[in-house]
Amino acid sequence: MMKHTILLMSLLLLGASSAMAQKSRQEARQPSPAELVNPLMGTDSKGELSNGNTYPAIALPWGMNFWMPQTGRMGDGWAYTYDADKIRGFKQTHQPSPWINDYGQFALMPVVGMKIDQQSRASWFSHKTEVAHPYYYKVYLADHDVVAELAPTERCAYFRFTMPRTDSAIIVIDAFDRGSRVTLEQGGRRVTGYTTRNSGGVPANFKNYFVIEFDRAPAFQSVWENGQRRPGNDLSANHAGAIVGFRTSAGEVIHARVASSFISLEQAERNLQQEVGARSFDQITSQARARWDDVLGRVEVAGPERSRATFYSCLYRAVLFPRTFHEQDADGNPVHYSPYNGEVLPGYLFTDTGFWDTFRCLFPLLNLVYPSMNAQMQAGLLNTYKESGFLPEWASPGHRGCMIGNNSASVVTDAIIKGVTDPAIANDLYQAMLKGANNVHPRVSSTGRAGFAEYNRLGYVPYDIGINESAARTLEYAYDDWCISRAGRQLGRPAEEIALYEGRGQNYRNVFDLETRLMRGRNRDGSSQSPFNPFKWGDAFTEGNSWHYTWSVFHDPRGLAGLMGGRERFTAMLDSVFRLPPVFDASYYGGVIHEIREMQIMNMGNYAHGNQPIQHMIYLYNYSGAPWKAQFWAREAMDKLYQPTPDGYCGDEDNGQTSAWYVFSAIGFYPVCPGSTQYVIGSPLFDAVTVHLENGKTIKITAEENTPDNRYIQSLRVNGKSYSKNYLEHFDLLKGADLRFRMGAQPATSRGVGEDDAPYSFTH
Repeated sequence: MMKHTILLMSLLLLGASSAMAQKSRQEARQPSPAELVNPLMGTDSKGELSNGNTYPAIALPWGMNFWMPQTGRMGDGWAYTYDADKIRGFKQTHQPSPWINDYGQFALMPVVGMKIDQQSRASWFSHKTEVAHPYYYKVYLADHDVVAELAPTERCAYFRFTMPRTDSAIIVIDAFDRGSRVTLEQGGRRVTGYTTRNSGGVPANFKNYFVIEFDRAPAFQSVWENGQRRPGNDLSANHAGAIVGFRTSAGEVIHARVASSFISLEQAERNLQQEVGARSFDQITSQARARWDDVLGRVEVAGPERSRATFYSCLYRAVLFPRTFHEQDADGNPVHYSPYNGEVLPGYLFTDTGFWDTFRCLFPLLNLVYPSMNAQMQAGLLNTYKESGFLPEWASPGHRGCMIGNNSASVVTDAIIKGVTDPAIANDLYQAMLKGANNVHPRVSSTGRAGFAEYNRLGYVPYDIGINESAARTLEYAYDDWCISRAGRQLGRPAEEIALYEGRGQNYRNVFDLETRLMRGRNRDGSSQSPFNPFKWGDAFTEGNSWHYTWSVFHDPRGLAGLMGGRERFTAMLDSVFRLPPVFDASYYGGVIHEIREMQIMNMGNYAHGNQPIQHMIYLYNYSGAPWKAQFWAREAMDKLYQPTPDGYCGDEDNGQTSAWYVFSAIGFYPVCPGSTQYVIGSPLFDAVTVHLENGKTIKITAEENTPDNRYIQSLRVNGKSYSKNYLEHFDLLKGADLRFRMGAQPATSRGVGEDDAPYSFTH
C-alpha cells in the first residue's frame, strides 16, 4: 500500500511539474507589447466610411519621420488602404490624417527592369506575405520577385532589399512633384536631394532634405524627370527622381540607409550618423523594438491576447502624435526649422495634431503616463507662440485651417494644473492663452477664436452673423475660458481676471434651449435658431448634432443637469441618446458624410462614438447617481467598436484620440474634464493592470471576478479602504495606488449614488 501511495504522489508531483513547465513555456512564448500591435488596424477605410482612416506607420514613438508602404497614387490622402492590390513605393510620410494629407514626402521602390513612374513600377502584393510591426515591415513584391524590409529610427530608416538574379535590379527614388531635386554622388552610391511637396501650413522656403546611402557602388545610375531618364547627375525639376541599378544574383541583398531633415542636407547627414551610423539592419530593428516595448510597457495589462492586441494597437496610435519636429545639432541640443516663420531656431517643436480631437484624452494620457514628453511638447507650444503669435489648434506642420475651438487652452491648462509644465514657462504659456482667447489669426480662422468679439460682448457666438457652427464654438469657448481661469488661479493671477474667465465659463447656458432641453443656435437679438432640428448635423454644430454637442460642458455637468431639470431628467436625456433611432439630417453638408454613416450602422442609437464630441458622454452617468450605466456603456463601446483588425475602429482614429479613449477606458477610468485633476470611473476591462509611472511609483488595478458579463462594479477598495466615489484624483494616483474592483453581472445600484460621490463640477 505504501508503494502505491508513493507512486501516486510521484505521479502527481510529476504532473504538477509538467504543468508548471508547460505554463512557463507558454508564458515565455507570450508576445511582447510591440509584437501584439497591429499597425494595419484601421486601414480598411475609404472616404465614404472610415474604420480608422489609418496607415501602417513604421516609426518610433513621436518620431519625426514615419514610413509606410504606399498603395495610393502620389498625393492621395488614402496612401495605404487594406483593399489595395499593389504597392507603388515605400514612402516617408508625415501625414496625420487623409483629410489634412501629407508633406515632406519621398519614396523608394525596388524593381526589376526600367520601371520608373508610379504606375509601371507598382507591384502586386498579398497581405499573406506582409509582416507589419511598429518597428519592422516586410513584404514580397510579386512583380519584381523582391522582398522589401525596413526598420525605423526617429529621423532615419534602414532598408533591406532581397533581389532576384538579374542585370537590372533598380532602386527608384521618387522625390515627388511640385518642386524637387536629386543629385547622384559617389558614382550613385549616395543620393541626396529634397522634396517640397506639401498640403499647406508651410512657408515659401520649406524643404525636406534627404540623403540615401547604399552599401555598394551601383552598376549604373541616372536622374529622371516625370518618369523619363535625363542626362547628368543633378536635376532640379517639378518632379525629379533617380534610379540606382545593380546586377544581382538570386537572394543577393542591397541595403539602403536613409535620413532626412527639415533644416539642411548637412543636418540630414548628421541625423544619419547620429541614429544609424555603423549599425546593421538587425541592430536597428532590435533597437526600434526595444524602444516600442519600453514605451508600450509603461502600461501592463493581463487578459486574453486579442484584448491585449487591441489595447496595445491603440496605445501605439496614442504615442505616434504629436510628432517630433525638432532635430539635434552637433552638440546634441534641440533645434528646429520653424514652419511658422521659415527660420532655424533652437528648442523643441512638435506638430501634426488637432487639439479639437486630442485635448479630450490624448494629452491627459501623456500627463499621466508620459509627462516628460508632454513637458517637451509644452515647451514646443511656447515656441509656436513666439514664432507665429498664436498657440496652434491644428498644426501640420504649421497652422492649418481645420475644425473649431480654442482647445490649446485645455492642453496648456491640464499640463500646468498637473505639474507637468516647467514653471519657468508657465506664465508665458498663460499669456499665450489670453492672446488666443481674444484674437483670431489673420489668415487661419481656426486658430485663436473666430467670433471672439461677439462672444465676449454677448456671451455666445450668434447663429446669424455668418460664422458657422456657432453653438459648438460657444460651448468650446466656454469650457476653454474655464480652463484659463483654472490656470490663472494656479499661477496667482489677479482675482478680477480669474472671475472674468470663470464667468465666461458659464456661457454654455446662453445656448441652452429650455423647450427641448438641448443646445441650440442663438441669434444676435437673443432669439433662438429657427427652424431647429436636433438631428441636423453641422449647421450650429461641428460634425455632430445637438444630441451630440449638448454634453460638451466638460467642466460643469451638474450645472447642465440643473438646466435639464435635475439628476433624473439628466439621466433620462443620456438614456435617450442610446434609445433614439440613428436618424439624421445631412442637408447642411449636401450629402451623408462618413461620420453620419458610422453612427448609423453601429446599432447604438444616436450615439456617434466614431467622432469626438460625444466620446466622454458615457461617463456623465457618474454625475447623476447612475454610475452602473456608465459601466454598461463603457464596456459596450469597448466590446463592439474596437478590434485589432483592419476594420477595427468605428470612425476616424484622429491622431490618437479615439485610441486613447480605449486605453483609458480599458484601464478603468477616463478624464472627462481636462483641466481638473480627476478621472471618472468606468468599467475596467482587464483582470489586472499595472501602470509604471515616471516617478517610480505604480498604479495597480485588479478586477476580481471580471468577465465579459461581469461589467458592473460591486465594490472598490483604494489602498485597502472601501471607496464609493465615482472618480479618482490625479495626485493620489501619482503617489502609487492599489485599486481593487470586485465585478458582478448585476448593477450595484446603491454604490456611488450620493451627491458627494459625483466628480467635479464648477457649480453644484
